[in-house]
Amino acid sequence: MGTELDPEGGNDPLKPLSDNVVKIPRSGIRGIMDVAEQMDDVIHLEVGQPHYDTPAHIKEAANKALQDGYTRYTPNAGLPSLRALLADKLRHINGINISPEGVAVTPGGVFACASALFTIAKAGDQVLLPEPGWPNYSFQTRVIGVEPVYYHLNPATGFLPDVDEMRSLINERTRAILINSPSNPCGSVFPESVLRGILDLARDHDLYLISDEVYEDIVYEGKHYSPGAWDDEGRVLTVFSFSKAYAMTGWRIGYVATTEEICKNFSKFSESMVSCVSSVSQKAAEAAITGPQDSIAAMVAQYKRNRDIILSAFAEAGVVAYKPAGAFYMLLDIGNTGLDSYTFTLKLLEAKHVAVAPGLTFGPQSDNYVRISFCKDEESIVEGARRIAEFMKAARS
Repeated sequence: MGTELDPEGGNDPLKPLSDNVVKIPRSGIRGIMDVAEQMDDVIHLEVGQPHYDTPAHIKEAANKALQDGYTRYTPNAGLPSLRALLADKLRHINGINISPEGVAVTPGGVFACASALFTIAKAGDQVLLPEPGWPNYSFQTRVIGVEPVYYHLNPATGFLPDVDEMRSLINERTRAILINSPSNPCGSVFPESVLRGILDLARDHDLYLISDEVYEDIVYEGKHYSPGAWDDEGRVLTVFSFSKAYAMTGWRIGYVATTEEICKNFSKFSESMVSCVSSVSQKAAEAAITGPQDSIAAMVAQYKRNRDIILSAFAEAGVVAYKPAGAFYMLLDIGNTGLDSYTFTLKLLEAKHVAVAPGLTFGPQSDNYVRISFCKDEESIVEGARRIAEFMKAARS
C-alpha cells in the first residue's frame, strides 16, 4: 500500500542524513565511558567531571529561585543581574574591561565555544586549533563546514604552542585562532609571553582569537592570564564556565566575554537554538560568584595532591607521564606498549577496570597518549594509578 510520501509503495530508502553531522566522529571519551558503564567496579578516570557536589549555598539559591518563581524565559543573553555581576568579575579578576552588554550567558562552556565559532566563521574558512586539544573544537568547526588546521603543543616545551609554527599555518582562508589555557588534555598553562605573542599574531593577520578559559581557577604552577585584558580592538572572545570550579557540570551554564556587537549576534544564535539558559541555573550562578569561594581552593588543593600521587606512582613504575601545571588532566605516554590509544584503553578497561580517554580523540597525531582525569576522590586515584602502572608493566614485557 502506498503512502502520502511514497504513493507507489516502494522501498526506496529515505534521503541521506546531513554529512555535517554524520561525518563527525564520536568522542572517544564518551565512547569509553559508555563501555565502562556496562561494567562493575570501574574506576572512572576518563571524564572531566569533579567528584565534589555543588556547594550548598549555590543549591540553596536555586531552591529559592524556584520558590520565587524564576521558572520562565529570560533574555537570550541572560538575566541582566547576572550579566552585570559577570562584567564586574571580568573587570576585577580577569582584567577585561567590559560592559554587561558584552557578556553573553550560555548553556555551558561547550555552547559558548560553539557560539563563538558559529558567529565569527563561515563554511570554507579555516580555524587554527591546538593538538592535543579538546575534540569538541574540531566537531564544532566541521558542523559549519569550517576546516580545522592543527598547531602542535609540544611535550618538550611543556605542551606550549610555537608562535612561529602558528604563523606558518595562516593563509587567506584563516579566520581565527583558538587557544585553551589551562589546557585540556595537556594541563599546560600558557605564560604571558606566549599569550601576548599569539595576540600579536592575531592582530598582524586580522584574525579573531577565541580563548577558552574554563579551567581558569585550577592552576598549580604559574599564573592564569586572559589575553582579552590586552585587547583594545574587540578581536578576543573569551569563554568561561561554572562547571569546573563550582562542580556545576549538570547545571549547564557558561558565558562569553566579547564586544557588544558580537554579543547581539550571539543572542540571535541562542534564540535559534536554545532560546535562553535555564533561569534557575542563572540564579545559582549569581550565588556562585557572589558567595564563598573557599570551596575552589579546597578542590584545587585536592587535585594537586591527586596529581602528585599519580606522578609518584608512575615514576616508581618507570611510566612516562607529563606533569600538568593546571586543569585536572594528565597525558600518559603509551608509545612503548606497541598499542594504539583505543586498543590500550579497551584492554586496560577489560583487564584492570580502569577507564581512561584514548589520545587519538584529542587529535590525529596524539595516538601515543591516553588522558587521565584526576578530579576524583583520593582513594580512587591511588588505586587507579596502581592498576595503570601494573598494566603498563605487563604491556611492555
